[in-house]
Amino acid sequence: MKVDLHCHSKVSDGVLAPAAVAAYAHRSGVDVWALTDHDEIGGIKAARQAATGLGMRFVAGVEISVTWANETVHIVGLQIDEDNRALVEGLAATRNGRQARAREIADQLAAAGIPDAYEGALRYVGNPDLISRTHFARYLVETGACGTTAEVFRKFLTEGKPGYVPHRWATLEQAVGWIRGAGGIAVVAHPGRYPFSDTAEGALFDAFRQLGGSAIEVVTGSHTPDQYGVYAEQARRYGFLASRGTDFHAPGESRIEFAELPPLPAGLTPVWHDWF
Repeated sequence: MKVDLHCHSKVSDGVLAPAAVAAYAHRSGVDVWALTDHDEIGGIKAARQAATGLGMRFVAGVEISVTWANETVHIVGLQIDEDNRALVEGLAATRNGRQARAREIADQLAAAGIPDAYEGALRYVGNPDLISRTHFARYLVETGACGTTAEVFRKFLTEGKPGYVPHRWATLEQAVGWIRGAGGIAVVAHPGRYPFSDTAEGALFDAFRQLGGSAIEVVTGSHTPDQYGVYAEQARRYGFLASRGTDFHAPGESRIEFAELPPLPAGLTPVWHDWF
């Protein structure tokens, strides 16, 4: 059974409509699929309808932006009730401020010799409330400033580089609380991506577990193959369930495609172990 529990549509920073992501996943052999847009649940109903029509099992999800230890951490919620009022209101509050941040990013890029970045990024935005660094990255590739979005994030938009504007997101406690209050399971997304020391990462996992978080992503398009084993061991050490997902944003743009994502390492309990 192929399970993918981390994907994005143009409702956040992907390029395809939710139904098109469902179709793309289905063509790649995915059996169980979740849409987990950033801080937004507006695509879930269309995604569910499309997945059901294609014969895939659908999991309602979201990826919530969190500020923890002055870094941005992402917490995925799976099996959520997308109509839960506290979740809906919390996500709306988290989205506030993205427009002002985007204007600041554009101003910094203009000072670095890349004009009109705000207007350029908007051409890639499906939901203007969720304009993000990814949209700016696509515009910088369009202009020829960089050859790939990966190169963009080496030269721009990250701390110490032009276009980096920090933003205060939800707290870890809020994000886990919204997810659990909506009947969902909280998952630390792609833990290997964060610039934490071993001590800081352990503190994150301890705090997450104490708040009721129960899973981490082990196999994800945002991890290297070596990190699969590292986070399999962390899942065992902390007693976390293990999740899996491509972190899909666009065909050919993500590090790994649906059909290429390997299974979870042996000896782990999948986050979906008791769903079906």
